This record gives sequence, C-alpha cells and structure tokens, in this order.
Amino acid sequence: MNTVLIDSLDDLGGQLTALYPEKYIFDVAGFPKVRAKELVDRLVEQMNSTGHKPAIQLGKAVSTLTETVGEDGRGVFTLAVGEGSIRARSVILAAGIGAFRPKSLPIPGIDALEGKYVHYSVKDTNRFKDARVLIVGGGDSAVDWANHLAGVAASVHVIHRRDEFRAHEGSVTQMRAGPTKIMTPFELKAIEGDASGLKFASVFNNLTKEETPLGVDHVLVNIGFLSSLGPIAEWGLELKKGKVVVDTRMGTTRAGIFAAGDVVSYDGKLALIACGFGDAAVAVCHAKMHVDPRAKLFPGHSSEKK
Repeated sequence: MNTVLIDSLDDLGGQLTALYPEKYIFDVAGFPKVRAKELVDRLVEQMNSTGHKPAIQLGKAVSTLTETVGEDGRGVFTLAVGEGSIRARSVILAAGIGAFRPKSLPIPGIDALEGKYVHYSVKDTNRFKDARVLIVGGGDSAVDWANHLAGVAASVHVIHRRDEFRAHEGSVTQMRAGPTKIMTPFELKAIEGDASGLKFASVFNNLTKEETPLGVDHVLVNIGFLSSLGPIAEWGLELKKGKVVVDTRMGTTRAGIFAAGDVVSYDGKLALIACGFGDAAVAVCHAKMHVDPRAKLFPGHSSEKK
C-alpha cells in the first residue's frame, strides 16, 4: 500500500522521543533493555528497510476528517493536514495518549525555573551528573528515573504524597534497596532559586505538617499528564474514557478507520509498547483488507520472503 505517516511532533517516536529518550525500556521482546531513543532508531530503520518507504510529514497536525464516496462507490477519506490535504482509502490512528502536557505543581515561582532547574521529562541524563536531584511522584516514571539517576546523580530524593507507590513492583523494590532517599507521605511546598540555580526545596509531611528543607540542584516533577484526543474526538468514533473503542480487528465504529496502541480501548487492553506492536500488525492487515478485499488477511511470515 502507499502510506503516509503524519505526526504533529517534529521527530518520530512520540512519547519515547519527546519525554524519555534516555530511559531504558525492559519489556520489548528481544531487548533485555534498550534506551527509548535507540528503540525508535531501530524501528525507523526497520520501517525503511522494506524498499517501500512511507511518505513522512512531521510537525503537522490533522485537523479534520471527512468522507465522500468515490467513483467506484467506495468511501474515500480526506484529511486536512496543515495547509494541505491527503486522500486515503483507510486510516490508522496511532495517536498514543493524544496531545499531552505534563501536570505541574501550584508552587510560587516554579514557572520561572522550568526547563533549567525544574523538569517534567529527561532528555539528557548528563544534566544531572553529580547533582542533587529531587523527584516528585509515585508512578512508574518517578520510580524509573529514581533508579536510572541513582548511578548518575550525587543524590536522589523521592517524595510521594502516599506511602504506597503506583509503579511496577520490581522497580519499587529496586528503588527501596538502592541509595535513593524515600520520603512518604511528603509533598513539595516551596522551592527557592534564581537564574544562577536552586537554593533549596521545602517539603512537608502531609500528616504531621512538619517541614523539611532539602538542598537540591534539580527538581523532576513526574505526577502525570493532561491529555486530549483533540480533533479525533470529533470524528464520530465511539470513545470510552478518552480512548477509541475498537473490535478484534482493531476497527473503530467507522468502516475504514482503524486504531492501535495506547489510543485504543478494548477488553483486556494493556498499555505496553509490546502490545502496541501486536495492535499495529492487526490494524495494518485489516486496513489492507478494507482497501483490497481480495488480499490475504495473513500475508505470511517475513522470514519466508526472499
């Protein structure tokens, strides 16, 4: 099939590139561990190795999708992309969690420190080498970065407003056994700093209200994201809790539109990269069947091809 890949970001890779290119991923088959950016590079290499490269449009968002009937009586989708448009027989949505932005904290003066001393993602771990790092959060991102930076930073403190963490059990066990200093149930109350750096952070126990000053050089806030499907929510698809509902073919409630990965909802769905690969394979094969009903649903194993 002739394919076009459209992404509103300026680089391929979605969250892996935008949020944590340096973080290790441990649940992709064939890789005991792999940095997110390396995984993206390998996927791009694989995508371009077939001799039939897709057209790629980066930094462009799809605003509207309309459907008309072609001369052969079959549906044709028109997608408004930037200043232009693209016509397609089928569409696969792989929009992840949609447009996203990190949740911030209502701390006075925090805005002026963002990007330099207050961070919501890590794109270069060297920035934290031999530094005193405070991580705020209790989910997978917070715990993963605590474990990753434990061997890079001079010290790592993790504060979480609850005693229990919401991260993978093995990761939490690793964090508790390592050098990371864990403070629960604590929250960030204030940070003091200027253009030259941070002076200190004040954290408090939300049960006793006791405050503790910490000397820190960087604060990493990992308390989740605010996400939105944006224009996709207006395309007449069935949605469930901000996700696109699909059937066993990865088909949406509109014929010809399929979806895969974190954007989809179905019984038993797991938001794992490994599962997203499987979703994509199913979506692609059924999209091909929609375009050409004479095609075989199962095209065979790649290892059989010469």
